Amino acid sequence: MYHIFEAFELTPFSDVKVVILGQDPYHGPNQAHGLSFSVFPGVDIPPSLRNIYKELESDLGIKPVNHGYLKKWAEQGVLMLNSVLTVRNGQAFSHKGKGWERLTDAAIEKLSRRPGPVVFILWGRAAQDKISLIDTTKNIVLKSAHPSPLSASRGFFGSRPFSKTNQALIAMGEEPIDWQLPETIDEL
Repeated sequence: MYHIFEAFELTPFSDVKVVILGQDPYHGPNQAHGLSFSVFPGVDIPPSLRNIYKELESDLGIKPVNHGYLKKWAEQGVLMLNSVLTVRNGQAFSHKGKGWERLTDAAIEKLSRRPGPVVFILWGRAAQDKISLIDTTKNIVLKSAHPSPLSASRGFFGSRPFSKTNQALIAMGEEPIDWQLPETIDEL
């Protein structure tokens, strides 16, 4: 079954407090399921997500779990959005420029214009290229290098996005995100 719109289904527009913007879905077999950086239980944790877990541990002391399923974050108001929602198997960036950006750019702009502020986490150049869609006078934007092994050591590690996000949410009068993922996944 395809889960292309999972990010929107698990994190309704009215519930969004944080946006973690990815580029395109993982392109390996059975990896992508509609949440940026996330994989279903039973799928090997991709290197970018391993680095996210390393930063989470460094930032908040949260030990990595043995799965890559980020549904709990989405259910708390973290929109795990890729700018492109599909990809050809084994071919990264294969659906870039095919029209998905029109939808996801519109979602980013609409979230940015909501009455209350949103925290936008932009990892890497592709995500940071979307900053022109965000009203930076009222929303919080956290930028760093991408968590990919190719770039994580150039500014992702040590960027403290999780604690900074929670500090911003508290300052806005919002509940912070509980970034601790469950040890086991009982449901899909």
